[in-house]
Amino acid sequence: MQIEKKVENNVVCIALDGRLDTVTAPQLEHELQGKLDSVTELDFDFSKLSYISSAGLRVLLLAQKIMNKQGKMVIRNVCTEIKEIFDVTGFADILTIV
Repeated sequence: MQIEKKVENNVVCIALDGRLDTVTAPQLEHELQGKLDSVTELDFDFSKLSYISSAGLRVLLLAQKIMNKQGKMVIRNVCTEIKEIFDVTGFADILTIV
């Protein structure tokens, strides 16, 4: 998986390319851990993400919990397969997906 991160003022945009699974979730977690302190908006672009596992969902949940306290988190450009995973797991009710 490749992570492209853009930071502008208090907004962080992260584009993911590939699979967010047990192998790659720690990479995203490391990219976020301790680096969201002054962030008021966290935007994920999933247009090139092809798969997400429970390990990836866990990282998103951790990020959502942090952002609930200090701003907002949005996930954009979700493919049908990942949208189904969000629906089945109940994450569609927790996350802001546009």
